[in-house]
Amino acid sequence: MHVEERKNVSVEAIGIVYSCFPEKFGIPRQAGLAPSATGIVELYHPYNRRELCNGLEGFSHIWIYFLFHKAIDEGWKSTVRPPRLGGIERRGVFATRSPHRPNHLGMSAVELLGMRHIDGKMLLYIGGIDLLDKTPVLDIKPYIPYSDCLPGASASDWVEDPVSHMQIIFTKKAQEFCDRYERKTGRKLSRLICEILLEDPRPASQKEKKQDFGMRLWEVNITWTVSVKQCTVVNCTFI
Repeated sequence: MHVEERKNVSVEAIGIVYSCFPEKFGIPRQAGLAPSATGIVELYHPYNRRELCNGLEGFSHIWIYFLFHKAIDEGWKSTVRPPRLGGIERRGVFATRSPHRPNHLGMSAVELLGMRHIDGKMLLYIGGIDLLDKTPVLDIKPYIPYSDCLPGASASDWVEDPVSHMQIIFTKKAQEFCDRYERKTGRKLSRLICEILLEDPRPASQKEKKQDFGMRLWEVNITWTVSVKQCTVVNCTFI
């Protein structure tokens, strides 16, 4: 078989994501698992012209092609330990959605909540995201249900989404903070916290340990504890 000479290609970011996730811990492992997770895509010049997005408003969802920019320095790996396998067994990187890929490329199907062109800025408001803040965007395409949704598709049993039996409760102090924050910003903080904790973001190596955990959403620090099948959101404070 003839193998063509390997060619180098170059791509450039067309925009950036401003996300509710300022750090990696707590980000859902797939898009759509936390519908209340929102963000904004700001397109760079010359891709910020309104004409590039004409017609996109007719689609409920879009594909975001992006760069796992925080994983680049760690390099790529031929095999990885998927969280669904408890972080113990290995699978080939091409059989996973790990960020440690040869070109560190990712793709997410997210909800298109709206668009706005103002003061020379082209902004796309997106929901159900799994994107780190300041993620570089490489391309945008519409999600087309008749071709992108394949009813007969199947996956290995180790990637099937398990049913969560986790109960989420808030201390009075934490709930009061969320109520005040939501009234002020309109962001669904308490709902987002529940969506994330139901997926149990803890590393597999720490799921047997009794300790406090923390994550950041927008400009808020959230701390919680886990006991058997119950998560208690202990406190929420501004960073």
